Parts: sequence; C-alpha cells; structure tokens
Amino acid sequence: MFTADQFIDTVQGGKKQFVKTFVQNEAAAAAMNSFIEAQADYTKKAAKVGMDTFTVLASESVKAAQNASKFDYSKFGEGIMKAYTANTKK
Repeated sequence: MFTADQFIDTVQGGKKQFVKTFVQNEAAAAAMNSFIEAQADYTKKAAKVGMDTFTVLASESVKAAQNASKFDYSKFGEGIMKAYTANTKK
C-alpha cells in the first residue's frame, strides 16, 4: 500500500543523491543534507496531520449521513402540515 512517507523518502533521497553527486564542499553538503532532513521531518508531520484530519472529517460525514437516514421525514412532514393547517384555519 502506498503511504505518503514512502513518497517523501523517495523525493528526499533524490535530493540527497543530487547533493552527494554535485556538491563537492563537505560543509555545504552537510548543511544541505541537514536541511533536507528537516524538510523530510516537517513534510511527514504535515502529511500525518492532514491524513488524520481527513480521516476525522470522513468519519463525521459518515455519522451525519447515517443520522440523516434515520430521520423520519414523513413524520416531520406531517407535523409541518398540522402546524400549517392549524395556522390557516385561524
């Protein structure tokens, strides 16, 4: 199964390989790799929070739909008609 962490690791691994291949200065390479690690950590956390938020919203939407399906619309309509009839007779 595909997860966001796998994709993030793949992209960040490509960045690290680029640094390893093209950056000759050790200090610059270390700084860039540190930045890449920080990016990976932040992106993984943001993806997790996004997925958790989506999961909660989807769950609550399902609950709302289930509750709406339990609602007795015919009884509600009868109540409205009774109220309307009572008001129009006055």
